[in-house]
Amino acid sequence: MGIAKKLGAEFIGTFWLVLGGCGSAVLAAAFPSVGIGLLGVSLAFGLTVLTMAFAIGHISGCHLNPAVSFGLWAGGRFKAGELVPYIVAQVLGGLAGGGILFVIASGKTGFSTTGGFASNGFAEHSPGGYTLLAALVTEIVMTFMFLIIILGATDKRAPQGFAPVAIGLGLTLIHLISIPVTNTSVNPARSTGVAVFVGGWALSQLWLFWVAPIVGAVLAGGVYRWLGSEEE
Repeated sequence: MGIAKKLGAEFIGTFWLVLGGCGSAVLAAAFPSVGIGLLGVSLAFGLTVLTMAFAIGHISGCHLNPAVSFGLWAGGRFKAGELVPYIVAQVLGGLAGGGILFVIASGKTGFSTTGGFASNGFAEHSPGGYTLLAALVTEIVMTFMFLIIILGATDKRAPQGFAPVAIGLGLTLIHLISIPVTNTSVNPARSTGVAVFVGGWALSQLWLFWVAPIVGAVLAGGVYRWLGSEEE
């Protein structure tokens, strides 16, 4: 598959992840009477990955996330030369998803990004008021486990055809655990895609949601290289 098609798939997939996941949080989480709440938002993020894994997994591998690309590289599953192009496509897709969401959300009277616009944060900007350290540990550990799920589910020895389900449900579980702490990132492109429309605090705290997921993903890549090795 040519690199242009791979990058196009990553752009579209990450666009869908941000529009679907963050869109559920911004537009539907607290909608009067029928709001989907934390459970619905968690499921929405999982569904974006599940649907795209089936739709574009055979084209680009369906990373949709710079941390996933780094983790797959660390695990020996991805070429270093494609890291930067993939990450650029993912971030652009995330920004496009955030932009479309902003256009839709701003169509409601009284709309403002002061509510966070599904941005990730810590301390006073954590949904539950969790500290920077708590947010850092959460994002590292949750991304670590996400990559373990991805690397294991896509291992050639794993049951074939079920990887998208395991990965989508894994991301759902991660959100169920960590939305109260950081609003759940585990994905720098997802964080960037909405933070730029909030500005201020969201951009000043964005560094954590790049550093922690990438650290967690690279650690998982190294661990799975050992764990999945057929050597004793």
